[in-house]
Amino acid sequence: MTLSLKGRRTLGNLASHIIIIAFGVVMLYPVAWLIMSSLKEGNTIFSDPSLIPHSITFQHYVKGWAGVGRIPFSTFFVNSLAVCLAVVALNMVSCSMASYAFARLNFKFKGIWFAAMMVTLMLPAHVTTIPRYINFKNMGLIDHPLYLALILPKLLATDAFFVFLLVQFMRGLPRDLDESARLDGCGRIGIFLRIVLPLTAPALITTALFSFLWTWDDFMSQLLYINTPSKYTVPLGLRMFLDSTGTSNWGAMLAMSVLSILPCFVLFFSLQKYFVQGIATNVINLTHQVQGN
Repeated sequence: MTLSLKGRRTLGNLASHIIIIAFGVVMLYPVAWLIMSSLKEGNTIFSDPSLIPHSITFQHYVKGWAGVGRIPFSTFFVNSLAVCLAVVALNMVSCSMASYAFARLNFKFKGIWFAAMMVTLMLPAHVTTIPRYINFKNMGLIDHPLYLALILPKLLATDAFFVFLLVQFMRGLPRDLDESARLDGCGRIGIFLRIVLPLTAPALITTALFSFLWTWDDFMSQLLYINTPSKYTVPLGLRMFLDSTGTSNWGAMLAMSVLSILPCFVLFFSLQKYFVQGIATNVINLTHQVQGN
């Protein structure tokens, strides 16, 4: 007995949905374990293999929010939020300006500069860690109260990925809009602010989303450039709950880890529509450019 074409399609869709659901369960299990373990008693976090706690307690959240060493965990949240907002703002400004120059303006050695920018995208970050640290130390930016070692480089559009993302989006905008704006008396700055930026909103939101997520989760850079506990961000604050020479407060660390991922979840799901639109548009534009060449 052979299945009809519609039956085969239904069976194929069912199989693909089962595989996707199973893969999703595997991916979400660590998050579920993190949340449930933060509600367990301290002595049962690792001894009880069950995902569902036998008794629920919120003491880990209370103790974790009280912080470590007289520093409340809210301080780490405020510090991380300040750094992330500054990075997002500077990335959106600097990367959009650099992208506009590469995508819409003609200047000498434009192709060479763009290729040099793409080379930095392929360069591992670990290669530049020591030179950057030495330069920042000589400039007095290490452990700066304004986190200049983390924020100042973003003023120079150092994140090549965002420049490339915005360039591909801007290249897909019709150039007739620029000509119409020039006829109406707009200069290059006016075209950038009034025409290009509003139409590039999905890519800008994608840039802001990734900038926030990557900065919020960044541990190595913050560990290198921040030394004072009162200036610690969330990743460094979570590390303070663990002591390799003494007793580690795993319950408080897990509870604060749950709270630390909430801003990322809220931001991602609230901007998901624009994120998908920005990525899809860039893929389409890049495909058209490859086919055109």
